[in-house]
Amino acid sequence: QVQLVESGGGLVQAGGSLRLSCAGSGRTFKFNAMGWFRQAPGKEREFVAATNWSGDDTYYSDSVKGRFTISRDDAQSTLYLQMRSLKPEDTAVYYCHRVLIFGPTNIRADSDSWGQGSQVTVSS
Repeated sequence: QVQLVESGGGLVQAGGSLRLSCAGSGRTFKFNAMGWFRQAPGKEREFVAATNWSGDDTYYSDSVKGRFTISRDDAQSTLYLQMRSLKPEDTAVYYCHRVLIFGPTNIRADSDSWGQGSQVTVSS
């Protein structure tokens, strides 16, 4: 089982930037497709971004496309999410997870077990 710990969240003004990190351990990180999800208060968890096992293919939700960039460093077993031009509606707890990629618009977490996540708060 891949164990994941998110970090890097915080409070930022609208238009600002943050970079989230997700440190992996356990079963081999580098052969897994990985992704980011987020959950805002009172809302369901939603997909944000994903990368295939090699990092060659990346996928984004429409709401973050062009503003967020997902990347991975397999040598460090770390997944990143660079977030730019942040908006108040990006406020949420962000989670990383191993994913299953069935297609560009069909990406799912491979289990229902989630870590503690990292809180991102964007003030207007």
